[in-house]
Amino acid sequence: MKKKIIYLFSILILLSVKTIAQVENIAPAIQQIFKEEKVVGLSVAVVKNNKIIYANSFGSSNIETGAPLINNNIFRIASISKSFSASSIMQLVEAGKLDLNEDVSKLVGFKIRNPKYPETVITLKLLLSHLSSINDSEGYFSLDYINPAKNPNWQKCYNDYEPGKGYQYCNLNFNMVGTIIERTSGERFDQYVKHHILDPLGLYGGYCVDSLDKTKFATIYDYNVDSAKFIVSPNAYAPRSEEIANYTMGYSTPIFSPTGGMKISATDLAKYMIMHMNYGKYKGGRIMSKRSSKLMQTPLSDEEQYGFAIENTTKMVDGVHLTGHTGSAYGLFSAMFFDPKKKYGIVVISNGCHPEYKGGYNHVIKRTVNVLYDNLIANP
Repeated sequence: MKKKIIYLFSILILLSVKTIAQVENIAPAIQQIFKEEKVVGLSVAVVKNNKIIYANSFGSSNIETGAPLINNNIFRIASISKSFSASSIMQLVEAGKLDLNEDVSKLVGFKIRNPKYPETVITLKLLLSHLSSINDSEGYFSLDYINPAKNPNWQKCYNDYEPGKGYQYCNLNFNMVGTIIERTSGERFDQYVKHHILDPLGLYGGYCVDSLDKTKFATIYDYNVDSAKFIVSPNAYAPRSEEIANYTMGYSTPIFSPTGGMKISATDLAKYMIMHMNYGKYKGGRIMSKRSSKLMQTPLSDEEQYGFAIENTTKMVDGVHLTGHTGSAYGLFSAMFFDPKKKYGIVVISNGCHPEYKGGYNHVIKRTVNVLYDNLIANP
């Protein structure tokens, strides 16, 4: 028995030494990415067995001041924000306040119909899955673009195919989703997400710039390929204070950008990811039911492998099936991907890097995800 205990203890020591060695491999590998690519900063977090086992930040939070990027810096995470909106919808569905098959026209308060298919109802389910036949050609920062009473060119917001018969990624879909959350719950969109998702999970973040500590913001830079320079993107954190002061509940919602406006740190995003990894469950209870969470993660389009603000892919880490989402806006690039069965996940956020895409994803983000996967997941 004594020999067995000594043997097991020795194994634990060897595993610990191996893990430390692998962690030590990460910083040089990421520094190599900085040498070979154009990158301002990277903030990362890795989850394994429902725990954050690694979190670190590299590079700069602000080029002009020389401030380093640190783990509690927050970023506008772009389209990963959509999953916060979809999670909110699932809560309202569970509460009996919404039905995924409801006519969006009734939910937003004006007619939403593809003029080429006026009899085909566009449902909430179609918005969440980008199967609505709606596009962003007229813009998406206001509902006026698709409102027939506001825009004489509203017809251009629709594609030629019938709703439900084709996929096109569309930001306007989720700005309408945010509006529906507001009209249904009676809470301003940003406050709903704070009260029903962020606060229960103990996360710092939000959609309203003026409600957050601006000293925590990582400055976002857009890389200009022609000049080979990084340029500050002030619109990434535009507070839109005047518009909020004149806010119309149930219509002005796109001001907060439900489609891309969440600001949060990589570490807190990883904690949020753990909830999705566990199908809606967290230590304090549930954000949503297992059924709702699985529905979000189940593809409705075989071709695109997209559910409700969550996609499935084997291309972020080649040949490995992962679930999650990416984001890109104003020069920022982000990724949140996980395996709900094996209970691991990776978050990577860059506040500025070369915009080149390879294999369907930003090359810097994909390369960083693979460094973390190879060292902490594939070879534990």
